[in-house]
Amino acid sequence: MSDPLLQASGIYKSYGHVEVLKGVDFTVERGEVTALIGDNGAGKSTLVKILSGALRPDRGEIRVAGRPVSFDSPQDAHALGIETVYQDLALAPELGSAENVFAGRELLKPGLLGRLGVLDRKTMRRRTQQAFIEMSTDVKDIDAPVAALSGGQRQSVAICRSVMWADKVIFMDEPTAALGVRQTGRVLQLIRRVADKGIAVVLISHNMPEVLQVADRVQVLRLGRRVAEFRAADTTVEELVGAMTGALEGKAA
Repeated sequence: MSDPLLQASGIYKSYGHVEVLKGVDFTVERGEVTALIGDNGAGKSTLVKILSGALRPDRGEIRVAGRPVSFDSPQDAHALGIETVYQDLALAPELGSAENVFAGRELLKPGLLGRLGVLDRKTMRRRTQQAFIEMSTDVKDIDAPVAALSGGQRQSVAICRSVMWADKVIFMDEPTAALGVRQTGRVLQLIRRVADKGIAVVLISHNMPEVLQVADRVQVLRLGRRVAEFRAADTTVEELVGAMTGALEGKAA
């Protein structure tokens, strides 16, 4: 049996005297959507920050494709093909889609022009357009400022940006928050297309029906511990809520 694509074992994290994570185990498989759920204060955000390089754990081990790793920064996670789509999307509203996709990773013209710092905007636009077509997004004008796009389109830009740079895992924090029904449906379809490319998606969400609609597996945190794991096809909203609140014992997937 092959190793999980991403595996965290015995993760502890405290802030002062407050122990937020208490020996959390967490696994992610290639090509799956894994939902990470839990009530406020369960430790979801802290775990994601650790697995994406924004925080260091106090104790515990992280493995990527079976190899132990240590993240000192998000750049270390990026180098291993791990990206994060935050709830605020981290997009520059005055820039177009291609400029946002390549922000911090701009391509330079070959030769002397590149040495002079001239950007290769044509190639960046072409690669962005290709990615949007491959992911079947509804963003048609990649030159339009992101501020002019709908909420769902901005979410699509942020997801496609991550897809272009990730080859292992993408964390998505509440990707459908504040979206309408139609836009939410498009974003959920996009999440499934990302997984179909062989990239693992970790979905952090409070919306249980959406979790069951799009996820393959669901892992539940409660009071800093993973208390249950479910196959999405074999569980219900009631079971998930019961595991989150402690009303029901979780069942192994």
